[in-house]
Amino acid sequence: MINIGRYGNTTAATIPLCLHDWERQLRPGDRLIMAAYGGGFTWGANLVSWAYNGAEVTTASETLGASS
Repeated sequence: MINIGRYGNTTAATIPLCLHDWERQLRPGDRLIMAAYGGGFTWGANLVSWAYNGAEVTTASETLGASS
């Protein structure tokens, strides 16, 4: 899951944007290594075990019955 080509380096928003783009394909137990970098020598990474079924995620528009 990579999104830098789509959005560029969005620093603090990189991981949330990537998760939003891919969450419907994630399933409980999937393991994700999330890494991001910011200005200068700032970087971070973590390993996460996904805990819910992304296929069941609904958007606000879907909840309100609006078409996208």
